[in-house]
Amino acid sequence: MLDKVEMSDVQALMADIGRRARAAGRVLATAPTEAKNRALAEMARAVRAATPEILAGNAKDVEAMKANGQTAAFLDRGTLSEERIEAVARALEDIVALADPVGSVIAAWDRPNGLQIERVRTPLGVIGVIYESRPNVTADAGALCLKAGNAVILRGGSDTIHSNKAIHAALQKGLKAAGLPEDAIQMVPVTDRAAVGEMLKGLDGNLDVIVPRGGKSLVARVQEEARVPVFAHLEGLVHIFVDKAADLEKAVEIVVNSKLRRTGICGALETLLVDEAVAASHLPKIVAALQDKGCEIRGDARVAELCDNVVPATEADWSTEYLDAILAVKVVPGLDAAIEHIARWGSNHTDCIVTEDDEAAAEFFKRVDSAIVLHNASTQFADGGEFGMGAEIGIATGRMHARGPVGVEQLTSFKYCVHGEGQTRP
Repeated sequence: MLDKVEMSDVQALMADIGRRARAAGRVLATAPTEAKNRALAEMARAVRAATPEILAGNAKDVEAMKANGQTAAFLDRGTLSEERIEAVARALEDIVALADPVGSVIAAWDRPNGLQIERVRTPLGVIGVIYESRPNVTADAGALCLKAGNAVILRGGSDTIHSNKAIHAALQKGLKAAGLPEDAIQMVPVTDRAAVGEMLKGLDGNLDVIVPRGGKSLVARVQEEARVPVFAHLEGLVHIFVDKAADLEKAVEIVVNSKLRRTGICGALETLLVDEAVAASHLPKIVAALQDKGCEIRGDARVAELCDNVVPATEADWSTEYLDAILAVKVVPGLDAAIEHIARWGSNHTDCIVTEDDEAAAEFFKRVDSAIVLHNASTQFADGGEFGMGAEIGIATGRMHARGPVGVEQLTSFKYCVHGEGQTRP
């Protein structure tokens, strides 16, 4: 693997990667479903067979992350086990089972002049994925892009470079076995940040969209500097509102799971809002359940009045994505106040209401402008796999094209196919 290289060398390297990706993308755009599915099945087999090599590479990465003082949440995202590698292989097989979106007719209609018009799904082309600390993204992104007929250029973080390389080698074995171009899934072989800069410029027009997955600084840089479209979310400032009509037992289970199942994922709960009408009855039990599992509570004055061992919340806590066992908690006057708080501090990622009042849930769904809105379910379901998409390349919080989990359908565009019988326009 190359490491630090001259800027001119990086530019030449990335330009070549872009050209090869474009050529591979043209082949994939018309590749039959059977070939893509065979490649994915072979990838799953290759990942399982390479488990010892993947674990060995991951051990090097984890050792380096510990030496660099990475947080527990960061280590959790970057650590692989036999079970997690098996989950990667199963995710590849799940994508085999998904319908191939390429060529599917989204809509069709006839015009009075006899023209027949179809809107048909097409691949986006070449997708760049820039990510940190999650080696499973190597497989998920590569496989989803392949199924949607796109070539992909993967630029993983230096923290998991050995894990990424081992997984990528398995993906290329799958492509080769299916007779598809190995350049369809390329990994940037340098850790130099200049390679990211070249991707943000668009690789001489050979990159069609960028998907960043990582920390706030990475996503902010991509959104600020990219000269091509971006599918991204900056932060996962996830909220749960416990309504006055919430079932207490249900609220406890949902809040604890949303916060603590995995604290380092973007769907993890970061701010809990509780209706004043049930604060005295619900908050102490919810907070105690969280604290029993080691969660620090940062609450407003009312929370501190009702619960023990509460750290006073500051305004900064309402805008903090902790990705750790820390939760901001606030008591609000009711549904309107909760929605106003989410509108001010939220990141349009994932928000939830816990209530037995269907009208309150409907109002929450209507007025909360987030990519994912839930009623009586853990926010940790904010995941493409849980949505039946097989896997996801990321969560998009923008309002254009893709929103929410970005799966195979979101990795396509469309074209209009117009059938005529000799019509001319007067």
